[in-house]
Amino acid sequence: MFVLLGIAGVVVGGSASTDPSTEAAKPPAVAPSEPAQASEAAPSSAAPEKKAAVAVVAKKVAYKKNIIAPDGDYTSVSVTVTNNSSKPIGVNPLYFTITDSNGGKHVAELAADEDQIATVELAPGENVTGSVTGKGSFTPKTVTYTDGLIGKSVRAEVS
Repeated sequence: MFVLLGIAGVVVGGSASTDPSTEAAKPPAVAPSEPAQASEAAPSSAAPEKKAAVAVVAKKVAYKKNIIAPDGDYTSVSVTVTNNSSKPIGVNPLYFTITDSNGGKHVAELAADEDQIATVELAPGENVTGSVTGKGSFTPKTVTYTDGLIGKSVRAEVS
């Protein structure tokens, strides 16, 4: 038992020799400096950024009246949804809301715009573009896509 403790002590603490000539031959222990720590952090910051599982891009477009839509004022936003995840996602006009510049939320009006976003399932790497339309005349600020009716939300600024 004492032999094992002695060996462990030598391995952990180094040589048990107290000869000053052997101490001088050892290089001095140097504490890591801050530049060395910064260089260690640099590779992690240089790593490529991880893409969001779902990307949403939105821009204001002119409303294109559909023959089915009733008369009235509508505001449309062109939305592109890209699936960057490894699993399929669903896209449906009901999964979107538009927030106006005053903070008001507008749900998507079905069949109001001729270019309405399609109801599709996107495989990994696929995307779809179409319009999301809210009732009334307003200035759209953001569009929110929710993966399913209760899934994770992704918000995009309207350009």
